[in-house]
Amino acid sequence: MSSHARRSRRRVLPAAVLAGGLALAACGGPPSAAPGADGAAPSLVPGQQVSITFETYNLLNAGPWTDTITGLVEEFEQQHPDIDVTAQAPAGGIANLTGSVQQQIVAGNPPDVAQLGFGDRVFAAQSLRAVNFNEEFGDAAVATHLDGSDGQHPFHERTRTMGDVEGDTYGMPYVFSTPVLFYNADLFRAAGLDPERPPATWGEFKQAALAITGATESDGGYLACLGTGAADWCLQGVIRSAGGRVLGEDGRTISWGAGGSVAALATWQDLVGSGASPDMDTGDAQEAFSQGRLGMFLQTSAIQSALIAAASDTGFELRAAPMPAFEGHEAVPTNSGSALFSFSTDPAKKAAAWEFIKFMTSNTAYTKITSGIGYLPLRVGLVEDPNGLQQWAAANPLVRPNLAQLDRLEPTVAYPGDQYQQILTLLTDSATEVVYRGADPAATMRASQERAQGLVP
Repeated sequence: MSSHARRSRRRVLPAAVLAGGLALAACGGPPSAAPGADGAAPSLVPGQQVSITFETYNLLNAGPWTDTITGLVEEFEQQHPDIDVTAQAPAGGIANLTGSVQQQIVAGNPPDVAQLGFGDRVFAAQSLRAVNFNEEFGDAAVATHLDGSDGQHPFHERTRTMGDVEGDTYGMPYVFSTPVLFYNADLFRAAGLDPERPPATWGEFKQAALAITGATESDGGYLACLGTGAADWCLQGVIRSAGGRVLGEDGRTISWGAGGSVAALATWQDLVGSGASPDMDTGDAQEAFSQGRLGMFLQTSAIQSALIAAASDTGFELRAAPMPAFEGHEAVPTNSGSALFSFSTDPAKKAAAWEFIKFMTSNTAYTKITSGIGYLPLRVGLVEDPNGLQQWAAANPLVRPNLAQLDRLEPTVAYPGDQYQQILTLLTDSATEVVYRGADPAATMRASQERAQGLVP
């Protein structure tokens, strides 16, 4: 699609979007910056000193997350001595990512680069007025970075548009994972199961989980797709894998109240009711798995490094497999993770932010992020690159199921409108009532679907 076609389409915005943008501007928030009069992209003058802020939720986690990110910031500053980067965690924690950005915009001091979830992308672009990278730096510059024609490995095809809104890139895809089934091979053996044959379906998952609970003092298996602080990315994958949808293909119709969506939650309810899956919070489940007291754990591979360390300390054999499928359906993994957005208004800061974003999504950065944290390298060619992740991938086979799921990946959907987070909460709350409280799947999900539709502008 041409730039002209994109701009023509964007001239007419829904009234709610325009109202949200005007409200921000009235409170001191900046409108989207336009390219210069000559159409040139913002650029840095040699020797010009620029300071930018990088807001990242990875700093909320000690250990490999913080160490990896601070190390990359230091490396960027060494390569760009004229750019100073201040890395900061979002105020209010993981539950307040867009709220933290919005508060800073209203105060007139927006973060120059911010790590936001993929589900935040529509709100970030339309209401928070994130920088449109295509308009600001040109289609060619964005394509060059994604294609790898600047000497990088190209992004996997299914990841390129994850930060797009209305055909333009507002968020540069940064880090993510698919739902991976981690499992304890020792508990499999103790239950008479073959660790070389992990469950491929949810029916097999239930059988394996009940075998583990029956033969050991450990719990069977847990899906980390609900619970305190959980977004709905993993839940979306479970629902899509049963043929359902949380949002219609038109991007406006809430659709989790029937069909495959209800069937998926009914199956999950049965896992809990039968004793195959324990009723506990995600944090408690991760602790139980780390201590060898839980047989299977469906979760993002972002915790891979932590689980490897825990398995080593506890003394059990950790393995990983793709997300199980529903009978008659192919598993459809969705993604967790985030993109990098810019909210700079000063041309020099915009240019510096763009350089930083390109560095944080480069071969160098992904090599360190994947090996240090466990996120997927979106430049997947690195796993075969002897100068990249080849040696690490050979020593860490747990990454392979995650990589294999990329070809079947469907991006996490983003709900429309300024009340998108309330829509997400309605889904997760009603799903929790079904799965863990025994509520009627069809009636409960249909009722929450109707309430959520009322929040769509």
